[in-house]
Amino acid sequence: MTGALTSFLEASVRTATPLALAALGELLVERAGVINIGLEGIVLGGAFGALLGAGTNHLVFGFLAGCVAGIAVAALFGVFAVSMRADQIITGTAINLLVLGLTGALYRGLYGATGAALSIPTTGSFAVPVLSRIPVLGPTFFDQPPPTYLVYVVAPLFWWWLYRTHAGLAIRAVGERLEAVRVAGVDAHRWRWITLLVAGALGGVAGATLVLSQSGTFAEGMSAGRGFIAIAIVVLGRWRPVGVLVASLLFGAASALQYLFQAMGWSVPYQLFLAVPYVLTLLALAGFAGRRIESPAALGRAG
Repeated sequence: MTGALTSFLEASVRTATPLALAALGELLVERAGVINIGLEGIVLGGAFGALLGAGTNHLVFGFLAGCVAGIAVAALFGVFAVSMRADQIITGTAINLLVLGLTGALYRGLYGATGAALSIPTTGSFAVPVLSRIPVLGPTFFDQPPPTYLVYVVAPLFWWWLYRTHAGLAIRAVGERLEAVRVAGVDAHRWRWITLLVAGALGGVAGATLVLSQSGTFAEGMSAGRGFIAIAIVVLGRWRPVGVLVASLLFGAASALQYLFQAMGWSVPYQLFLAVPYVLTLLALAGFAGRRIESPAALGRAG
């Protein structure tokens, strides 16, 4: 039973990693008042970029290519939603459709009309000396692929940036009092662009994680709604780094339930558990978000 529990917790953290990376980036950009519905396209673009970068046989280049692809998609969103002040929801939706079609067409063009299955080397897990030997918690948190350790760095860094620096104060002010920051001489466009590009980088790495640390292959539409789930995680986490981490683990655990029941020998169709994260997303966005919550006051407003 202990082995099954450890495997379940380990799978929960591993599954939560790309969600946490994408959600932490979305948290930052929403704190600046931009709701980036195009996050799904950023994650998918990052996954495809990682596929191309991994062709060099260096996984580091794969992650870098995923990061660059995520930034490129985020920049495209920023041109319309931030610089041209287009509707953020409509722009994000269009970006998602564009990336889905573009990556599908490029994938078939580069790897064949049928999309021949690819096998890409993965990073595997890296066990932190000493810490990984702690019973249960060690394998859960300290025997994970490298992107998981990036989450451990980014979450406290974002907390410090948002709540302990002048830059963080400016970002939060842009997301709360847009007219006031204009009067104070703060360049709202500048901060929205900075946060958007940082979010694009993290979203791209999230997509690269799916390819280079989890599946070892690429498939059309393989982001499978993770960008939308990450947006729900930000809502559930109340726009705070710690809350986003906890919510990511909740969604990761929901996705990993299938492994626990399989380990326990329960003959429950795994398709039921595949639907759990999407049900949680629906509850978070339609139920939890319907209550009075402290969302950034200028969220979704053109700067």
